[in-house]
Amino acid sequence: MLPERQGSVFVVTGIPGVGKTTVLDAALEAAKASGFGEVVLMNYGTVMFEEAKSRGLVENRDQMRSLPTGIQREIQRSAAEKIASEAQDKIVIVDTHMLIRTPEGFLPGLPQWVVEALRPNIIVLVEAFPEEIAGRRSKDVARDRDVESVEDIRLHQELCRAAAMACAEVTGSTVKIIMNHDGKAEEAAAETVKLFKAMKR
Repeated sequence: MLPERQGSVFVVTGIPGVGKTTVLDAALEAAKASGFGEVVLMNYGTVMFEEAKSRGLVENRDQMRSLPTGIQREIQRSAAEKIASEAQDKIVIVDTHMLIRTPEGFLPGLPQWVVEALRPNIIVLVEAFPEEIAGRRSKDVARDRDVESVEDIRLHQELCRAAAMACAEVTGSTVKIIMNHDGKAEEAAAETVKLFKAMKR
């Protein structure tokens, strides 16, 4: 039996190059401008690092990968519980990854013990056409991204959809796909704000 939801938790994910940060920034600005109420953005990786640092386990984020698996899982759960506790009378947006590509394959960004602690109301997948994502990555010289084919990008997004539905099955969340096509970030942000309003009803 899962605990009752603490408030409104809104998980937003998207593969590298999809423009998730751009959409989130625009959505937060729109929500603020409309006097919508308090919407807090929390990066899951940052909360994990702060938790590990407070325990004296690490001094920088690179050291996180060297922690024993059991301790990493404990920190993941503690970070999720901390985020959930923040959502009392406001919306908390959790910026994270559904799946992380590693040399050994895809690693779940929201394993069961994390998603059960978070109890998100909605899981949002920010997507774009694979060709659009490939084009954005090729233009982003500021980032050192792994080279993926259009088919690899398509597979990554499809697996993220499957992982999101698995999370929803565990928590009773809904899953929403928001398309962020080239030049349409404002439209994607507006659709995101509509979800904020739906959760406030």
